[in-house]
Amino acid sequence: MSVTVRPLVAEDRPRWEPLWQGYLDFYGVKLVDGVTEATWKNLLDPDRDVHALCALDPEGKVIGIAHFLFHPVTWSTTDRCYLEDLYVAEDARGLGAGRALLQAVYEAADERRSDQVYWLTEETNHTARRLYDRVARRTGFIKYQR
Repeated sequence: MSVTVRPLVAEDRPRWEPLWQGYLDFYGVKLVDGVTEATWKNLLDPDRDVHALCALDPEGKVIGIAHFLFHPVTWSTTDRCYLEDLYVAEDARGLGAGRALLQAVYEAADERRSDQVYWLTEETNHTARRLYDRVARRTGFIKYQR
């Protein structure tokens, strides 16, 4: 199966939102009112450095999403790329959409001369970690949060 990746556009909202909700459900997150609307607006705002991609199956159905952003860091002279969200529909997993989305994020980071692409996932996210272990290096960092 051939998966293609392209930037999200306004007309994708009805296809994006169920994937976004599936991602939130996977992590057991309930957002306060207005956050999804603000997120969607930020993803499409050309003045924001937040970006969104979607993966499409051969019939053109959106089967995966990735949201990423660039930010300055103190250890490099280039911006770093943070992959904030990556989600593939359950019935489309194993078709290459996750890998294709990651590759597209890598390409965007390379275009920006970003020194690194990084992301977080839960230890128990074994399905995603099988892919991540093949396409990236796991670091020894532990996340703390207030």
